Amino acid sequence: MQKRKVGALERASRFLDLPADILAGLPRIQIIGCREILVENHKGILLYGETDIHINGGDVVLKLHGEGLSILAMNTTDLLIRGQIFGIDFVY
Repeated sequence: MQKRKVGALERASRFLDLPADILAGLPRIQIIGCREILVENHKGILLYGETDIHINGGDVVLKLHGEGLSILAMNTTDLLIRGQIFGIDFVY
């Protein structure tokens, strides 16, 4: 079933000329060095602290680990985090 869903998303993304992640509602992540991360299409913050931030990505939870982590900007779809980022875990 999951394989069929992915195939349909790929076909739809080619037909509509849109990235598959947008159609699937998946988070899009941009990492700038080890100091900044932009998460697009997030579904909210689950945990917030200076050393850990957990972000709801729909089907996945992004767990950021670091020091001095802070949210610089946030709206309903985008989230900008700055600090010393040591690692990112993807929990499905």
